[in-house]
Amino acid sequence: MRDGINIARLGVPAIALVTEEFWAQGEFIARSLGMEDVPRVRLPHPVAGTGKANLRKVAEQIAPAVFEALAAQRPADGDGTANV
Repeated sequence: MRDGINIARLGVPAIALVTEEFWAQGEFIARSLGMEDVPRVRLPHPVAGTGKANLRKVAEQIAPAVFEALAAQRPADGDGTANV
C-alpha cells in the first residue's frame, strides 16, 4: 500500500495490489496518509509461495481490474502527467 501511495505522489499511475488478509490494513494506511483514492486491487490470500500455476491464475483474474484502474488514471489534459 505504501509503495503505491509513494509512487502515486510522484504523479506516476499506481495501483496497490493488496491481499484479502491485509485489505482493511491497506484502507487504514491509505486514509492515514490522506490517499484514500489510490486505486487498489484485491488479491486472494496467500499469493506468495503458492506456485507458478496459481500465480498465473491470479494474474489472469486480476489483470482486467488492473488495466481498468490504469485507464482511469490517464491524463485528462494531455500534458503527460497523471491525474491520480
